[in-house]
Amino acid sequence: MREGDFLDEPPRSEHLTDYDRAHFATYLRLLDAEADTAHWAEVVRVIFGLDPDEQPDRAQHVHETHLARARWMTENGYRDLLRSAYH
Repeated sequence: MREGDFLDEPPRSEHLTDYDRAHFATYLRLLDAEADTAHWAEVVRVIFGLDPDEQPDRAQHVHETHLARARWMTENGYRDLLRSAYH
């Protein structure tokens, strides 16, 4: 993913957003990396193309907020996906 392909923080919404739909694969990659106990700095380097040595605060923020949204997808957002699949 290139730097311009993502926001520093996903939009906050109680419903699935266009951003969520566009970054669904990113969310899955983040969840996989978490399950593999990968270090956040390596994850943000590989998935987002950010250098955590150059921008540590930004890189960690991008990782944390997108991972939180990925977790939200597994707890809540999937409902919107299911609803949209049947409508």
